[in-house]
Amino acid sequence: MIDDFAADGQLAKAIPGFKPREPQRQMAVAVSEAIEASRPLVVEAGTGTGKTYAYLAPALRAKKKVIISTGSKALQDQLYSRDLPTVAKALKFTGKLALLKGRSNYLCLERLEQQALAGGDLPVQTLSDVILLRTWSNQTQDGDISTCASVAEDSQAWPLVTSTNDNCLGSDCPLYKDCFVVKARKKAMDADVVVVNHHLFLADMVVKESGFAELIPEAEVMIFDEAHQLPDIASQYFGQSLSSRQLLDLAKDITIAYRTELKDTQQLQKCADRGAKRAGFPPAAGRPGLPRQSARAAGGQPHSASAAAAR
Repeated sequence: MIDDFAADGQLAKAIPGFKPREPQRQMAVAVSEAIEASRPLVVEAGTGTGKTYAYLAPALRAKKKVIISTGSKALQDQLYSRDLPTVAKALKFTGKLALLKGRSNYLCLERLEQQALAGGDLPVQTLSDVILLRTWSNQTQDGDISTCASVAEDSQAWPLVTSTNDNCLGSDCPLYKDCFVVKARKKAMDADVVVVNHHLFLADMVVKESGFAELIPEAEVMIFDEAHQLPDIASQYFGQSLSSRQLLDLAKDITIAYRTELKDTQQLQKCADRGAKRAGFPPAAGRPGLPRQSARAAGGQPHSASAAAAR
């Protein structure tokens, strides 16, 4: 591996203030060897190691399709807009870079038009934000709502102008060719390095298991930054949860079923006990129905048992 982390390496030459750190260089060597051998690697890097550069440099040098997944959208934006371009420029990387987020992170042009047409029914502030978003929609290149500075992050307009899997029209949308989500996924398919987040990566696994489609392209190298967050996030997509409210509802359903459907079983037990008493046997203890009485009769007085059953 080219020693990009040496005192006279590419990073020191191109990045002002860069200083060689031995733990960072060791991590970079380990990452490079793991990529070359196509084997997994888990790294615990302490504060100040410079782990981001330590995995970015060998990933860009690998000349393979790379997916980098981060623990949050904030870290994803930072990686794509700051660290990745810096290292790519230092190493003179000529490949394509792409950022990919979930559907709800992009402006939906169709829903924006619908809200603009129904403007009279919206609160004043929400309508004002929709008007600002119409202007922004003509300026933005990618429709990433995190880059919109004119509308507050907690604005009531955002849920109205972004889409979900349930309300997206897909290829039937009249503005499908201009869809920011479609463009982002196409760019990711064509890119050499794609930056995603753990939530999107795991959502993609769920979609692929269903066999319908995929959100993230296949890659030869996958890097998980803040990988310790994966178990908790994965449990949201692949785990099963049961709330106290659901438990209470289940208990109520069982109680209702016991009071209604099990009445017949209790009545059957009473009939069985009366039949057994007439046949000269003591009542059965605990188990409803006839099996215990019949088995006992078969061992002693079969004719009486038949008579009891006939009655």
